[in-house]
Amino acid sequence: MKNISSAAIPRGVWILGFVSLLMDVSSEMIHGLLPVYLTAVLGASALAVGLIEGVAESTALIVKVFSGALSDRWHNRQGIAATGYGLAAFTKPFFALATGPGLVFLARFVDRIGKGIRGAPRDALIADLTPKEIRGAAFGLRQTLDTVGAFAGPLLAIALMLAWHDDFRAVFWVAVVPGVASFLLIAFGVREPEKPEGDGEDARAKEIRFDRATLRALGAAFWGVTAIGAALALARFSEAFLVLRAADLQLGEAYAPAVLVAMNVVYSAAAYPVGRLADRVAPRVLLFWGVAFLAASDAVLALAGHLAFAWIGIALWGLHMGFTQGVLAAMVSHAAPAPLRGTAFGVFNLAGGLAMLASSVLAGALWTWVGPAATFWAGAFFAIAAAAITALAVR
Repeated sequence: MKNISSAAIPRGVWILGFVSLLMDVSSEMIHGLLPVYLTAVLGASALAVGLIEGVAESTALIVKVFSGALSDRWHNRQGIAATGYGLAAFTKPFFALATGPGLVFLARFVDRIGKGIRGAPRDALIADLTPKEIRGAAFGLRQTLDTVGAFAGPLLAIALMLAWHDDFRAVFWVAVVPGVASFLLIAFGVREPEKPEGDGEDARAKEIRFDRATLRALGAAFWGVTAIGAALALARFSEAFLVLRAADLQLGEAYAPAVLVAMNVVYSAAAYPVGRLADRVAPRVLLFWGVAFLAASDAVLALAGHLAFAWIGIALWGLHMGFTQGVLAAMVSHAAPAPLRGTAFGVFNLAGGLAMLASSVLAGALWTWVGPAATFWAGAFFAIAAAAITALAVR
């Protein structure tokens, strides 16, 4: 079998990985503090947090369906992705300016629109840049660099909160800097792969419509992967509830971002090795392991009576992410027809977005009206259901 090494991964994929890293530093500096900021400072309820996070995250996933289709039609994945990163960078100051949940909701909503715009074109661009036999490794690398940013951001937020005596707004202002740097890097550092002369793909792309015929053309294999992704999204509500659970077990406000640090350290460590493994073994095996880690995480967090047990549940959550996210992205890239890759990633994330909205709202409602344990027991139930759906969809 051909030796697959990190050196074989194209330069453009590495740059896109660092673009993701910088934006995640910016976003997670804010996101790691936002649940506590909303509840302890702005007086919002857990249900409100669930609504804000559910609408925000599902918006990002839903918008991907349109940006993905446009990237196929216009064949300008880099330009559309750069627009999304620019919009996300533009929203960062509004978190610092907010005096109530309303402006936070608006800023989070627009920020996630930016994420939605960039997501599918970026993933399709990675597939375009990378030979088929190392796409698992390429998506794993991008996910690893993204996740490095996702724990570097909260670490920086903790340090600044301690240095500045829990000044949330000052930390949010610092988060603006890496967001702008991320936009500049993709705007000036990434280029589309060149098409051979006489390639008919551009002509076919101009004929693409987001209609029933296009959805049929995506193929049965793609729809099977989409069913798996939606089932997993329904089982995995927003990570904001991990932060709230740790706070419920007496984690101090300044240390709230440590929850995302712990989760993302594990996620980052697992993503690239699992991505390389996905190039060699059946992806369904890795997905089943990921679902098992998610169910175990939910059970531990539901039963936790001390903060030490919460850290175990958070680490298991990170393992679940490492075993599923890059693998699913590689599965979509393999299953979808090449001229429809952007559309495919968009549709895949549309299904996941609707499921994420439902799961986060349900999690917030259960937390508010029943209790934290009920939220995580429901997640464990949906994880087991996701395993059954995965088995059926793989067949």
